[in-house]
Amino acid sequence: MEAKKNPKKDLNKSSGVFFAAGMVMVLALTYVALEWKTFYGKEYDVSENIILELVEEVPIIRLEPPPPPPPPPVAPKEIKVVEDDDPIIESFIDLPEPNQATEVAILEDLDFQIVPEEVDVPFILVEDAPVFPGCENASNKRACFNTKMLRHIKKTFRYPEIAQEMGIQGKVHMHFIIQKDGNIGNVQIVRSPDKNLGAEATRIINKLPKMIPGKQRGNAVRVPFSIPITFELQ
Repeated sequence: MEAKKNPKKDLNKSSGVFFAAGMVMVLALTYVALEWKTFYGKEYDVSENIILELVEEVPIIRLEPPPPPPPPPVAPKEIKVVEDDDPIIESFIDLPEPNQATEVAILEDLDFQIVPEEVDVPFILVEDAPVFPGCENASNKRACFNTKMLRHIKKTFRYPEIAQEMGIQGKVHMHFIIQKDGNIGNVQIVRSPDKNLGAEATRIINKLPKMIPGKQRGNAVRVPFSIPITFELQ
């Protein structure tokens, strides 16, 4: 039997289009079926979707009243007097009785010497501040003292080589006393970041020249002085 199909018609030409259209329809029907919702005469409450969660339960604190104070002690009804039969021991100091033959020492005949108490007067409180050499004729001797002190530090300053190699720097706080004779004494390191920097700062202070001592009420006094020396690498 001969085939009756028209050889000019290609039936597979649009098969891909029809297949894609069929798949889209099947997916659409499936989506509608899954999303279809039916209500049975009861209104839907949106608030049912809200889930209440407590992040942290807050404890309830109850303030208890303070306990009442204890009652005062009850005084005894009867007071008993206890007799003390122990004898009282008294001590007497046996002093010689003065008479006309007793010699009385006269204060003027005693050999004694009044030694004034050493009092340190701070630099900012002393009446006449110590005078740095070269500041004798300055109108403000305290300001001249500070200027000369800084010049002395810059002139005698040497950065320790070992501290430079190790990159050590910082401030060394020094304390010393200008004595009654104008010399520098009691040189102390208050605080230092390194022992080599402290040794150099001590050397600088010991190089200070002799000064005119400070005076309080016309008398020479010891005047303590503190100064920081900064070591900074360039």
